[in-house]
Amino acid sequence: MKKVFVIGGVSYDMIIHLNEFPKPIPQTIHHCDSVIEAVGSTGTGKAAALAKLGFDVTLQGLMGEDLYGEKVKGFCKEHNIQYMYDIDPKGTDRHVNIMNSCGQRISMFIAETSQEPDMDYTKYEKVIAESDYVVLNIINYCRHFIDIIKKHKKEIWCDLHDYNEGNSYHEDFIEAADYIFLSSDNLQDYKAVMTDFINRGKKLVVCTHGKEGVTALTTEGEWIDMPAMLVDEVVDTNGAGDNFFSGFLYGYANDCAIEECVKYGTAAGAMCVQSSELVHKDLSIPMLQKQIPIQSR
Repeated sequence: MKKVFVIGGVSYDMIIHLNEFPKPIPQTIHHCDSVIEAVGSTGTGKAAALAKLGFDVTLQGLMGEDLYGEKVKGFCKEHNIQYMYDIDPKGTDRHVNIMNSCGQRISMFIAETSQEPDMDYTKYEKVIAESDYVVLNIINYCRHFIDIIKKHKKEIWCDLHDYNEGNSYHEDFIEAADYIFLSSDNLQDYKAVMTDFINRGKKLVVCTHGKEGVTALTTEGEWIDMPAMLVDEVVDTNGAGDNFFSGFLYGYANDCAIEECVKYGTAAGAMCVQSSELVHKDLSIPMLQKQIPIQSR
């Protein structure tokens, strides 16, 4: 069983579904399609999906000594995730996500959590040294893990999410990463950005385009484009990117060709959007293998 250490990205969220986003005028909204409160964020989503796909997963997170933190611990126990955490005196991170019927999202961070928490990063050295894969999320404090990860000569898998070109916040993560995932949402020329990352020494760059599919670029200069998998109904797009990442890593860990890895990611992402959960309850290795027969890299 391959070991994965997922660093950062833990929250407790409220997800509000509306038919359409409200117009920017004062108003009262009398109806929501649904309101869901649940554990969320990118680290938790990746960890839960990876655990369902057979990885031995450890998740690092910050949380408060509060009800929301207890819910995170319960979620991790339920999903077979080993949870290592530090206490944030400002409390557990919380988000409010407003979703429209097209799957678009407005995300609000409503808890001012610590940007530079007082924590001992060296206590994570053992789990880093023992991990086959290290996933570094772009929470501010997570950049302080980089030197320790490099000390143990581990490759870094990093998800830049809706990266906007030239944003200095991301530079430490870009420089350190070996494998980069990102979204094209805020990019005018995603292929130019991907090419630049490869020229900077990255081993693989994968760019998702939501319902328009995904593009991967290898060090050999091979471009791989794949459409999104069609689904009968999009229930909730929260977590789709994290599930895609996890499906991709499952393929990669099983020595699949990059194109097959993309197919696994696409299948996992498609399952996610058909569920109101962060990870579809039926996500499993047999489900993915049934859809995508393994081909060796």
